[in-house]
Amino acid sequence: MAEDREILREVWDGRVAVCVQLASEDCNTLSAPDPYYLMVPRLSYFPLVTEKVRKHFLRFITTELNDAEMWLESDGTPLKWHYPVGVLFDLHCGGASLPWNLTAHFSHFPEHELIKCSSREVVESHFLSSLKEADGLKHRGQIITNMQSKDHKQLWMGLCNDKFDQFWAINRKLMDSSSEEGFKHIPFRLHLPCQPPIQRLIRPLADDGRKITLGDLLQEFLPDSNNEGDRVVIQGIEAPRETPLQWLSEHLSHPDNFLHICYVPTQMS
Repeated sequence: MAEDREILREVWDGRVAVCVQLASEDCNTLSAPDPYYLMVPRLSYFPLVTEKVRKHFLRFITTELNDAEMWLESDGTPLKWHYPVGVLFDLHCGGASLPWNLTAHFSHFPEHELIKCSSREVVESHFLSSLKEADGLKHRGQIITNMQSKDHKQLWMGLCNDKFDQFWAINRKLMDSSSEEGFKHIPFRLHLPCQPPIQRLIRPLADDGRKITLGDLLQEFLPDSNNEGDRVVIQGIEAPRETPLQWLSEHLSHPDNFLHICYVPTQMS
């Protein structure tokens, strides 16, 4: 892949300012607790970065809820923990106002909307599963299969501990595209508000050798995406639609190796 280390580092260092308040129905004290403020890595997952939030609110809830799973909500919408933080932010907030105001709940878990996350091991399993799926699309799974378990663990610990060099020492192998043709397919998920993400097969090059662009992808899988004012956001950036997918995949993918594209209609911007 292109050695644009500065771009990779800028993406890695992306943060979201978050303010978390305890849901009023879960508060067991006369006065509400102070909200908890934190800077959250865009590339991480909420269960990896909210343990201090949970501890902060435990003394304000009933003991019956101490072992309950904490879940987060943004303006009435439960947040899917298995989406990267940055994707959730781009979909539900987009930086219209900061910090991003969230509500922490310990009761009434919305089982019809969220999947349970009982431990960090559940997040790790999801992350590694996504990595394997992405490498299957890019290299027919050859790279991830030939790695040792310690390499998988280094990727995971690099993400958990926010260690850029530790993570990229291994991830660069997954991003290798030595041939001019690039990856076999581009792993992407196209996110729309209140809908399941769109995921299809798409190659980085057309049959005539032309580089497939972000605009080509949108035209094929979301033909009504040319409304004036609609935003297409990747890693918090409104990417030009003429940008080649191969370049985007190499430089703006999340640690799960998927290119997460957020399409935000005008009325939600």
